Amino acid sequence: APTPLRVRPRNFILALARLGHAITLATVVEGKAEAEALRVFESHGVTVLALPLGLARKGINVLGALFSPEPLQARFSWQPRLAAGLADAAANADVIHIEHLRGARYGLGLKQTLVERCPPIVWDSVDCITHLFEQAKTHRRGLAGRALTAFELPRTRRYEARLTGAFARVLVTSPRDRDALAALAQASISVVTNGVDLVSFATPPPGARRAASVLFSGKMSYHANVAAAVFLAEEVMPLVWARRPEARLLIAGSRPPARVRALAAHDRRVTVTGYVTDMAGLMRSAAVGVAPMLYGAGVQNKVLEAMACGLPVVATPLAIAALERVGPGEECLVGATPAELAAAIVALLDDPGRAADLGRAGRRYAEAHHNWAAIARQLTGIYEEVARGKP
Repeated sequence: APTPLRVRPRNFILALARLGHAITLATVVEGKAEAEALRVFESHGVTVLALPLGLARKGINVLGALFSPEPLQARFSWQPRLAAGLADAAANADVIHIEHLRGARYGLGLKQTLVERCPPIVWDSVDCITHLFEQAKTHRRGLAGRALTAFELPRTRRYEARLTGAFARVLVTSPRDRDALAALAQASISVVTNGVDLVSFATPPPGARRAASVLFSGKMSYHANVAAAVFLAEEVMPLVWARRPEARLLIAGSRPPARVRALAAHDRRVTVTGYVTDMAGLMRSAAVGVAPMLYGAGVQNKVLEAMACGLPVVATPLAIAALERVGPGEECLVGATPAELAAAIVALLDDPGRAADLGRAGRRYAEAHHNWAAIARQLTGIYEEVARGKP
């Protein structure tokens, strides 16, 4: 379901509703918290069609994927009752918007059910998952993770190739993901970047930042974030501590696995928070934000959110690759190696004035290029194009 953790679909829907569009949201929900998160859409006039995705259904989906050519993600969120209830609402729509590889099966089902009555479908791939798995094959540690990647990669490659050519328009967050999908199949692919909530993620009052505090944020159940957290704690921070032994590392994000929780057990200067209700508050109180991504896809929301909060950012080249207008050294500092990242972190901790200037530049960048209202207008233009039959 679109929740505050799934910022792209959530903010697309809210921004489109503010522009006056009539929207029906169809989604599966996992647990009470996700169901409650849907109330914000109803308060904006969005019609919500939501059905639970329980453990039994997910088990059936996973078993079904094991004996099919489809990847696990293609079946994981399948809810037959939701698919059956979509036809009436979808038939009367001007455009259907399908989110992510996990939602694509619903779009394929509507094409089969409605046939000639099916409105044009826009599939928001978000990221190219094939490209993500190709990187994970090299960087992912652990036998289970490597085995899952090896299992999913060929299935995902075939499935994304099929999807890319199946819909009226495909959306991605970055040119890198567009090129990766285009290499799988010919299609009409548009880059629609992510935005950031410029009100919730705002700059702090003077004096709010804690000295020598380093923050890495992100959903810690995501394997690329796990790899980045371990890399930061084990390879980068020891070089920082050699210069600034009082520095503290905060790893913030939901569902950290044992491997990440162990980082705090091994060094008292590391804190692993788990789920955080106010991530913006943490970003307003930290001294430096770090995005040490070793692999990944699409836009790194953690970078946009930190910039919006005026938090100076140190990142690997991959972490800002989707932000085409970011100038390394202007809106953030960039390092490719542990030594380069550590040097950049120490430089900002040693020079609060420079850190503040970098934070202000980051905020200006977020305001200029990642406003959800402007992105929603771009999305509306794409809907109008596909509704007119323009490829």
